[in-house]
Amino acid sequence: MSASGGTRAIVAALAANLAIAVAKFVAFLFSGSSSMLAESVHSLADSGNQGLLLLGGKKAQREATPQHPFGYGRERYIYAFLVSIVLFSVGGMFAIYEGYEKIKHPHPIEAWYWPVGVLVFAIIAESFSFRTAIKESNQIRGGLSWTEFVRRAKAPELPVVLLEDLGALVGLVLALGGVGLALLTDNGVWDGIGTLCIGILLILIALVLAAETKSLLLGESAGVEDVKKIEAAVVDGETVTRLIHMRTLHLGPEELLVAAKVAVRHDDTAGEVAHAINAAEERIRAAVPIARVIYLEPDIYSEAAASAGKNPAKNPGGTGH
Repeated sequence: MSASGGTRAIVAALAANLAIAVAKFVAFLFSGSSSMLAESVHSLADSGNQGLLLLGGKKAQREATPQHPFGYGRERYIYAFLVSIVLFSVGGMFAIYEGYEKIKHPHPIEAWYWPVGVLVFAIIAESFSFRTAIKESNQIRGGLSWTEFVRRAKAPELPVVLLEDLGALVGLVLALGGVGLALLTDNGVWDGIGTLCIGILLILIALVLAAETKSLLLGESAGVEDVKKIEAAVVDGETVTRLIHMRTLHLGPEELLVAAKVAVRHDDTAGEVAHAINAAEERIRAAVPIARVIYLEPDIYSEAAASAGKNPAKNPGGTGH
C-alpha cells in the first residue's frame, strides 16, 4: 500500500466526519431524535478512529532500537485494532443503549427539517469520503475483489476507512429511514428502531475489523505473488541450486522478513557460499523491495533427508515451504 494514499483517505474521512458530527449533534439538539444522537456519536467515534490511524502511522516510522530491533511497523496494526474496539464500544454499544431507551420511552421528533436536512448533507459528505477511499484502494487492489482486498491487505488503513465509510453510509440510510417512519406514523418507536439497527451494524463492522487486524497482529506471511517472486529470485541454478524451505513474516505493512534454507554446491568454499548468499539477498530485494530483513541458511541438499519423516521441512535437508 502507498502510505500517502492511505493518509489521503484518512484525512478525507476525518474532515468529513468532524463536520458531520457537529451537524448531527446540532440536529439532535433541535429535534430530540435518538437516531441523530447515535449518528453524532458514531461520527465522533469515527473521527477519533481516524486520529488513531494517523497516530499509528506516525509512531510506526520510528527507527529500530536494541529493544525493538525489527522496528515499530506493527504499531499500525495495534492502532487499527484499537479502532475496532472504539467502534464497538463507543459507537455500537452506545447506539444500542440509546435505541433501547427510545423504544422504551418514545417521544415525537420535533423540527423534523433539522434531522432530515443534516442526514442528506451527511450522506453527500460521506459519499465523497467513501469515493476517496475507493479511489486510493483501486490503485493497489489489482484484480482482487473487495472482500479479498479487505482480507488480504497488509496495510490496515484503507480497509478500515472503507468499512467505516460503508458503515457510515448504511447507518445514515437507517437513520433517515427511522426518522422518516417516525414522522409518517407520529410514533417515536421507529426512531429507536433505526438507532438500534445502527448499533447492530457498527458492532458487526467492528467484529470484522477486529478479526482482520488480529490476524495481522499475530503475524501474516507475504502475499502469494510476493512468495512466488522470492522463490524465483533466490535460486540462480549455479551458486544456489535449490530452495529447501522458506518462511516469511510481515514486520509491518511495508517491511517483510524472509528466512530460508537454501542448497549450495557441496564443494564450494566458505567464500563462495558467502558470495552466493549475498547475491541471493540482492536478487530477493530487487524482486520484492519490502523484503528488508533476510536470513538465508546454506545447506547441502539430501534426497534421503528430504524423503524422511512426515514433515520434510523440519529435516536438515528437507523440502517444503
